[in-house]
Amino acid sequence: MPNFKLIKSVSLIEFLWGPVGVQKHFAHRKVLLTPPPLKASIRLTLLNTIYIFAIAFFTITGNIGLFAGEDERPMRGVKPDPSLPFPTRTTTYLFEPASNSLLTEKALSQPLTQHYIAQYSSPHGVKTLNAIMERAAPYMPFIKEEVAKRGLPPELAYLPIIESGFQITARSKSGAMGLWQFMLNSISPYNIRVTDLIDERRDFVKSTHGALQKLENEYRQLGCWEMTLAAYNSGLNAVTRTIKKTGKNDYWELSGKKELRPETINFVPRLIAVSHVVSNPRKYGLIIWHEKFEWTAIPLPRQVSIDLIAEETGLEKEILRKLNAELLQGITPADNNYRLKIPADYEQKITELFNREDIKLIRYFYHVVRQGDTLWSMSRSYGTTVGMIEQYNPGLSSRYLKVGDTVVIPALNNASPPPVRQIPAAASSSASAKGTHIVQKGDTLWSISRKYGITPEALAASNGMQLNEILREGRAIRVPILE
Repeated sequence: MPNFKLIKSVSLIEFLWGPVGVQKHFAHRKVLLTPPPLKASIRLTLLNTIYIFAIAFFTITGNIGLFAGEDERPMRGVKPDPSLPFPTRTTTYLFEPASNSLLTEKALSQPLTQHYIAQYSSPHGVKTLNAIMERAAPYMPFIKEEVAKRGLPPELAYLPIIESGFQITARSKSGAMGLWQFMLNSISPYNIRVTDLIDERRDFVKSTHGALQKLENEYRQLGCWEMTLAAYNSGLNAVTRTIKKTGKNDYWELSGKKELRPETINFVPRLIAVSHVVSNPRKYGLIIWHEKFEWTAIPLPRQVSIDLIAEETGLEKEILRKLNAELLQGITPADNNYRLKIPADYEQKITELFNREDIKLIRYFYHVVRQGDTLWSMSRSYGTTVGMIEQYNPGLSSRYLKVGDTVVIPALNNASPPPVRQIPAAASSSASAKGTHIVQKGDTLWSISRKYGITPEALAASNGMQLNEILREGRAIRVPILE
């Protein structure tokens, strides 16, 4: 009976070394190298089995460790601790490669793109991008997460670099506002409000949601991300008209033929260039690895001044203002749905502050109504709005103001009361009426006296008037000037 064990061993070695190597290896041994004759079919089956066994053996051993990376191989004879995190490799990119990335070979090879890559990677360009990315640090992690959640091209997270330089309060000549530069007439579909107290185009959370939703909506209509960005820059209607006019929906072709606005022709190459440079920080010498800023949003039991919150908790005012840049007057709106954004490590301290009833979190002025006062004149003097005065004084109107009544006026932006130069009785004789004021519509003795830094009594005395006298538009009023 043939020695199948020997046949298998020799055949496997022959498979690895070749027949010549086997003959040399066993030349000094008296072993049977050639088995007794077998049927051809049996021999073929046996060789196939050995061949499959050899492939399977080296595949398994290779997967286990022979071809593993150095940082993935446990020490020989030591079992890895399952409680420890598995080692991972790091990358120099802010985003993992995405199938819908805008950084295609076609886009990167465009002459305008190459021009802007050279511009942004120059020493001045790198310095500018470093400053922009430092401003972006509080907002970029949130924007990146939102872009990833929606499955959008990762380069869209860099759009605020082009739009606003990540200036949260940026305002264009045409009135566009915030990181994403929303125009006032385009915010209604995205639950973005603008009032006397709040402009949510400057809210980095709401404006990001709105901008990404806008981009998604326009992509569904255009089916091309480059054209979608063109629409974001110049308007959907303008891009749609161009497509109808030319019958083309290729951004690069339309740009080459100058069918788009000059600003729009440069807009997409700028975004692609800046995305390429910022995505390769080590290559271009950028410093953009800032510590992730942890923040949270909390409900408010009442209106509060963010400056007073900062004073009571020791938090930097500038941090609260950056996180809540939508608060135009530094005071939260009277809205139960509003959420104040704060550093996560201050949540407990601020929550405890809200629960204290002995601390007022808004400062107020108490104005005693004088003859001729109106809500408009009071709002001008205290730097607030008529709406705010009406909010804190329900039922109040200029028509029913009474001399001697007290009006509560919130101190917006932690403002100080308007300055008034008091003229002592003894000094009033040294005041000469050398100035003249022509009465304008809405003027009162009180508003005129505030304007010139004198008292209403001194102004009335200089003109032989009663404090309750009505001023006629166009009348010349003598204004006393202290000597």
